[in-house]
Amino acid sequence: MATYAIGDVQGCFEELQRLLAAVHFDPAVDTLWFAGDLVNRGPDSLAVLRFVHSLDDRVVTVLGNHDLHLLACAWGGRKPHRHDTLAEILNAADREPLLQWLRHRPLLHHDAARNTLLVHAGLPPQWSVHDALARAAELEQALRGGRCAEFLRDMYGNEPDKWSSDLAGNDRLRFITNSLTRMRYCTQRGRVDLKPKGPPGTQAGKLLPWYAVPGRASRGTRVLFGHWATLHLAPARTGEHNVVGLDTGCVWGGQLTALRLDDGRLFCVASNTQATNGD
Repeated sequence: MATYAIGDVQGCFEELQRLLAAVHFDPAVDTLWFAGDLVNRGPDSLAVLRFVHSLDDRVVTVLGNHDLHLLACAWGGRKPHRHDTLAEILNAADREPLLQWLRHRPLLHHDAARNTLLVHAGLPPQWSVHDALARAAELEQALRGGRCAEFLRDMYGNEPDKWSSDLAGNDRLRFITNSLTRMRYCTQRGRVDLKPKGPPGTQAGKLLPWYAVPGRASRGTRVLFGHWATLHLAPARTGEHNVVGLDTGCVWGGQLTALRLDDGRLFCVASNTQATNGD
């Protein structure tokens, strides 16, 4: 009986199957945590979505920006980008049950017994775990309720770039979305900059990786996250910040990585995929 946390799959079904074989995954007793972005840019997004959906209560997956983009293309009037690989899902006979399942996934998963939080991208430094769970619940309510299509239409954009409890409506939901599914860098005061995507040291000005901001309110809880393929930080290098980056760039020709939560061991398989252009 083991629990494995897996980085961004992004439609790399063959690599996922090889990774699960390498860890001897047994769906009868083992559990998988996915850090979001199950779909897009890779060749087999429909196969990944069907497989993860079939695991039922043996899987936890949080939503990533590409997962939300899929929902926006399905229900929010958004046109797919030129390099998206979502058409097979959008045209599938079983698209509705798959998409309904996807929109009911959480934005955060908190395992209090393990003192571990799973998120796709990051947390604003001023948010405690309690704050983050409350804000994620607001977004989940919007996705799961009658305002889903409206939210998905207004989801895109980089503003507002700083949290305030006074934020309301779609501005509030957009900031929560960007923080949990797109953020990499911010200032010490929590102003988010979504443009830089490179590894630490390549950013300009006073920006810091979100996890490295001094006094980050969530630092007492281990945070597992994806989204940042250029990070290439193993747990040993991020231990001082109590975070583990799981995205090792499978869809960009890197690796697909799993962390066994029970003992901290990492498992990786090489990618056979090389997508172009993306976030």
